[in-house]
Amino acid sequence: MHGKVLVIDPIATNRIMLRVKLEASHYQMVQAGSIAEAMREIGGALPDLVLCADTLPDGSPLRLMARLRKAGVAAKVPVIVLNASADTPQRLQLLAAGVEDVLTKPVDDRLLLARARSVIRAYASASEWKLRDGTSRALGFAEPSTTFGPAPHVRIIAPDPAHIASWRPGLSAGTQAQISACAPVDAVSHADTGPTATDAFVLVVDPERSADMLALLPTIRSTADTRHSAILVVQVEPDAALGAQLLDLGANDLMHYDPDPAELALRLNALLARKRMTDALRDTVRSGIEAAVMDPLTGLHNRRYAMPHLARIADRAQRSGKPFAVMVADMDHFKRINDVYGHAAGDAVLVETASRLRENLRAVDLVARIGGEEFLIVLPGAGLANAKKAAQRLCQKIRDDRFDVPGRAQGIEATVSIGMTVCDPARGSTTTLCPTPEALLDRADKALYDAKAEGRNRVTLSRPAA
Repeated sequence: MHGKVLVIDPIATNRIMLRVKLEASHYQMVQAGSIAEAMREIGGALPDLVLCADTLPDGSPLRLMARLRKAGVAAKVPVIVLNASADTPQRLQLLAAGVEDVLTKPVDDRLLLARARSVIRAYASASEWKLRDGTSRALGFAEPSTTFGPAPHVRIIAPDPAHIASWRPGLSAGTQAQISACAPVDAVSHADTGPTATDAFVLVVDPERSADMLALLPTIRSTADTRHSAILVVQVEPDAALGAQLLDLGANDLMHYDPDPAELALRLNALLARKRMTDALRDTVRSGIEAAVMDPLTGLHNRRYAMPHLARIADRAQRSGKPFAVMVADMDHFKRINDVYGHAAGDAVLVETASRLRENLRAVDLVARIGGEEFLIVLPGAGLANAKKAAQRLCQKIRDDRFDVPGRAQGIEATVSIGMTVCDPARGSTTTLCPTPEALLDRADKALYDAKAEGRNRVTLSRPAA
């Protein structure tokens, strides 16, 4: 499943239509007919996205946002309002209250799905950095981040300066950001680092010259200095298919041309606030903990970091109902490598093993060296089938290519055994199926012993009875 979506609409046919559309794209769907029902659903497990009608029997979307703030989850649950009218004051009021977007009915299916993907992706990324920051603070290494610094820089990219002449003054009045403008060809080359770095791009997309923007978006996302910049697309003419494509290429937000400067400022300020938060979290995670929680030989996290992080992953899994897998990988006959080829060769094998593990897993997965030749691997969101495929792939990556070691013209062979356990709260009691991190590690360890006993170079699963 791509995520859990809560639809709030008092009209059953509307809920059914949205459910059919999103389930076809592999979203898990839950429904509510009122704010009260929605809050009960949210109290059980947070959704990844809320799609809310503009009229509800017990209040408006503004009341829903107030209830979410009171429950302390407003920053964790993105809300998109599906509005029956294009009333600008109402839309501004909703955006100011923290709604992620207001889409006017009828909403093109492609645009709705692209907007859902974009919002869920943004919140998942922020959630991952919060999780890592929480692990750092639990270890006592994180320093409080400061909010002081230079004003953010917003660069408007427009093929024709006339596109922005009417609303640029109002935008400057609505945000504290420094505003500059340039043509698409200069967008990245002038996005300098340091105090003048571009924090957000506003891309004005003319359908007649959309190819420039379609090429520019991946460039922004792949350039080191701008890959974390926020991107707001302003379409000169509404085009649902093009808008969906731009969102999928990495745009964070999308609106139509000739906007109210107040709306443009609201959207930009929201994007800049999110970027400021994720930048601060990213800096905090990187700055205070590396020396204390990194293995100096392999560059992986060590056990000191891994166990608290595993605890946080387990806690989040219990609250979200999503599975995760825990693996312990151990090099086979590693003592023989040290004895026959020397400790320098053994170190080279460990370094290359760490590199292969890291390169063949996702960025959100945890890989840590927790012993001499032992590695802990945690896959958030992975169920049994996907985790088993990943473990088998890792075994293959270690086995198939020889290891280059100092003093030998030919590489040497090495293999790895993996013990694995999977926690899936959706299959039953989380107390039974998701024990403590130490117990999960113990289960994976026992499965590893079985893999060694069965001949090594294999994956063995430890699965508790439901």
